[in-house]
Amino acid sequence: MEKSLKTSAAFRVAEVKLTYRSRVKASERPRITCSEDSRGILLRSWDPGKLDFVEQFKVLLLNRANRVLGIYELSSGGIAGTVADPKLIFVAALKACASGIILCHNHPSGNLQPSAADLQLTRKVKEGGTLLDIAVLDHLILTAEGYYSFADEGLL
Repeated sequence: MEKSLKTSAAFRVAEVKLTYRSRVKASERPRITCSEDSRGILLRSWDPGKLDFVEQFKVLLLNRANRVLGIYELSSGGIAGTVADPKLIFVAALKACASGIILCHNHPSGNLQPSAADLQLTRKVKEGGTLLDIAVLDHLILTAEGYYSFADEGLL
């Protein structure tokens, strides 16, 4: 009796479902052609009360034509940082069948310069994207007064 309970428990596993639902027609999705396009779309999705208050990390998910599939809010942290887990970045990208991603986070301090951790994360995600055939097109740092683009600065 005890053996049959252990055997049946071994086959009780969680079901994993992958779905992506868009309410926006493909032709109506905004197209990203430069860092300013990304900045504008991301700022419209940002809670203005949090831009200068807490650090948040978002991912812009793009199809092969660089049209926006969606924006994924990965994390919301404190004044000095937030966690950006590369696995969760790619979970969202794979779930949406994204061909490209743009990383973005804000600096409540107003400092637009990337930190060593920002540079390291960008390299790590870019390497992972290469393996998965998901292009990391840019990483933006936003503040209320401006933005910093890793692509524009030649860091990608």
